[in-house]
Amino acid sequence: MQQFDAIWVNANIATMTENGKPYGAIENGVLAIKDGVIAYIGSRAELPDFDALGTPLYDVAGQWLLPGFIDCHTHLIFGGNRANEFEMRLNGASYQDIAAAGGGIKSTVTATRQASDEQLFVAAKKRLNTLMSQGVTTVEIKSGYGLDFASEKKILQVAAQLDQYHPVSIQKTFLGAHALPVEFASDAEGYIDTVCEMLPLLKQAGLVDAVDVFCEGIGFSTHQCRKVFQQAQVLGLPVKAHAEQLSNLGGSALVAEFSGLSADHIEFLDEAGVVTMAAAGTVAVLLPGAFYFLRESQLPPIDLLRKYKVPMAVATDLNPGTSPLCSLPLMLNMACTLFRLTPEEALLGVTRHAAKALGLTDRGTLATGQKADFACYDVMQPAELCYQFGVNSLKQLIINGKDIKGDF
Repeated sequence: MQQFDAIWVNANIATMTENGKPYGAIENGVLAIKDGVIAYIGSRAELPDFDALGTPLYDVAGQWLLPGFIDCHTHLIFGGNRANEFEMRLNGASYQDIAAAGGGIKSTVTATRQASDEQLFVAAKKRLNTLMSQGVTTVEIKSGYGLDFASEKKILQVAAQLDQYHPVSIQKTFLGAHALPVEFASDAEGYIDTVCEMLPLLKQAGLVDAVDVFCEGIGFSTHQCRKVFQQAQVLGLPVKAHAEQLSNLGGSALVAEFSGLSADHIEFLDEAGVVTMAAAGTVAVLLPGAFYFLRESQLPPIDLLRKYKVPMAVATDLNPGTSPLCSLPLMLNMACTLFRLTPEEALLGVTRHAAKALGLTDRGTLATGQKADFACYDVMQPAELCYQFGVNSLKQLIINGKDIKGDF
């Protein structure tokens, strides 16, 4: 007799696997878990015998089970906010005016450096709770608002604490090469050397799962980003990049050259860059929130990404300056309405392809042996999760095999 910890029956299951059906659907299916992983998924008829009296049974009554959502690009830990700059812009202030008043990323760096670990933890936990209430079970958190060793370490330590004490699983990304700090205002090369010196120390402390860079005219050149990637390669750390958001510098091709996990934003990505990403297996991470908030007009090359079969992930880019949007369901809707993804493509973008963008193979789909991270939604079809925004249809959330009780 098979031993299970819990079983879900009468479920429609969007496995997000490639089983030949849209959404990898299993209709009127059964899902069983044991020791935090999926032990069985399929038809009721083929479910092994089990202890019917001792096993909790959930009758889903035709609702849909989906993999836990994965937000694979966030800047979730930061101090302060920039609502005042938002208001200034709407009242006619220019970028230069705001910068002269101490605004922009510098204001977030100042606020983050001044904030205590506890203050950062409490603020970040609220954001993480919000994401969890939407069905999110894994979140990537980048540093990049410290820009000196002590502050970058502080951000990553808070991310590690969230991973330890919060149900949501956290992936920690070092983004030291995010912007030029005031201490290196005229010495980008010197700062990149400093970033390369930080990296092994942070890796040794167990605080880095991946390394990111901002490869852009207002960020860092491909030559400078290459230095960071080379250091990451020596340390055995995977890489990714903010690339081709405002111009085409070749950052995506650079990521692909290092067999990187993802190139993110990519509005100005060209066909040559798409080809290199396809060959390397690099994921394209689409960030419709930043596109919306900045009122951009250059769309990512969706048709080229489809043509060359580059996996497309979707994420919030949650940050105080260009995407202060703590809603992955909103991103699903925006990915469809602004970028013209199909609902299936969008949902793949926050499940299977988002897992790939983080280098995670144990989640993102519902299959035997996968992590028991999944959600039950009161919807008639998966497309509703992209079609309607503002009504939370989440009914149950399971993370690592445990039922997360919350006011969903």
